[in-house]
Amino acid sequence: MSEETLKQQIQNLKKHNARLKRIAHDARDKLSAALDGTGLCLWQLDIPSGKLVIFNRRWGAMLGFQPKELNAHFEVWRDHLHPDDRDFVLAAFYNHIEGKTPFYEALHRMKAKNGSVTWVLDRGRVTQWDDEGRPLKVTGTHIDMTKEKQYEQQLARLANHDPLTGLANRHALTNHYKKLQKQSVFSIAFIDLDNFKTVNDTLGHRSGDNLLVQLARRISEICPSDCVAGRLGGDEFLLILPWSVSQPETLHLARQILDVSMVPFELDNGEATIGASVGLVDVGSHESFADAVLRADEAMYSIKHNGKSGIAVGSPPPSPAPNRRR
Repeated sequence: MSEETLKQQIQNLKKHNARLKRIAHDARDKLSAALDGTGLCLWQLDIPSGKLVIFNRRWGAMLGFQPKELNAHFEVWRDHLHPDDRDFVLAAFYNHIEGKTPFYEALHRMKAKNGSVTWVLDRGRVTQWDDEGRPLKVTGTHIDMTKEKQYEQQLARLANHDPLTGLANRHALTNHYKKLQKQSVFSIAFIDLDNFKTVNDTLGHRSGDNLLVQLARRISEICPSDCVAGRLGGDEFLLILPWSVSQPETLHLARQILDVSMVPFELDNGEATIGASVGLVDVGSHESFADAVLRADEAMYSIKHNGKSGIAVGSPPPSPAPNRRR
């Protein structure tokens, strides 16, 4: 082969190599754009070196980093795992590397550059082994699940919280009531506002809603952390207290409820002053939520019939029905 022919072939090979590089670059750009559009990050880990190959820029971007600002390495990924999730995520990863599971999968949180939390779903599988069967490379995906988790949390909140005040709704109150029934003693406080109808009639329902929101905030501020405050509907509220009516904390909290309800409310179109009537009852170990609320409601109405703005202790819980033998 002549020198001239050899040079020509080398030149042709260089052109062909350059063309393949352009094709590969174009393919990678298209892959990156396609993956970025779906929020999906494709990655490959070289286990011996810890080097991560990221096939698109979503991984750093979803954590608030600029391109090339974040070093693509296993230790960097590990350091950005949320502290509360790190142990179980690494356990899931190493269980797969050690052959204990067919693949690696973990839904977890990562710390973003600004300190916020990003939810991600990681999936991966060993794709290359050495001659002795030891894993060399893991290939997988990394999906940003933050919006999905936020939506899930919103649904959970709607399912358990009153949409106006943010307090527990009837569903959440019922569930908490059933949990506390495993204890020996607890009580509930039924709260009905005095003169609330006047606020709606004179200032309008929007102002009435504003008042309820302000009152809910006041109640939340004075309630101990082990109490649950909720709204049953309208101007009726309920507190579930982890102690009996006879405990001094119960009457103290009830008086605080009266005090905060009588502090004037500054509304958009005026000032409103109301009050509250409170019914307190101990709860029976076999009593339904509805029955306990009814007894507390009856205690509250004894206040309404005697001038409003006060506290009444209702009748004791009924004794459990005896088991009858056939």
